[in-house]
Amino acid sequence: MIMALNRFFFAASLLLFTVLVIIASASGEKKISVGEENVLSTIIGIQGLVYCKSGSKLIPLEGALARITCVAVDENGFEAAPFSFLSDACDPKGYFFATLSPAEVEDNRKLTECRAFLELSPSETCIVPTDVNKGISGALLASYRLLNDKKMKLYTVGPFLFTS
Repeated sequence: MIMALNRFFFAASLLLFTVLVIIASASGEKKISVGEENVLSTIIGIQGLVYCKSGSKLIPLEGALARITCVAVDENGFEAAPFSFLSDACDPKGYFFATLSPAEVEDNRKLTECRAFLELSPSETCIVPTDVNKGISGALLASYRLLNDKKMKLYTVGPFLFTS
């Protein structure tokens, strides 16, 4: 009787584990914080959109910049100075893109948390950042798509908005 119960529990556990593995692998997107695994074995890409909100219109903000800031820890696990870098300027559709490669992180620091912020509007009239989608407080990079051909983890944030 005990032997039969042990076999039943083992089989049930194995079946449950298999179902969980299938569900996890079926999802195309992983929810993971930047520091929870060795993400610096690949390039990190961050993309998003920036608009000027004028009345009820959203106008793509060509030339706008986003800033990505990451908390870093040194080899002893102590928090080091934050690591920041800017995106490329937004294109005519308001799209920005930023990358971080392993070689850019100094002194073997590990990035534990990265956030994207609005940084700069090139417009003279649409210069006030808003916290829509955490453009001021910082949008956490928490979910990515793996682009195997480019060896990149691509995070998407925003859209972010400036206003007049």
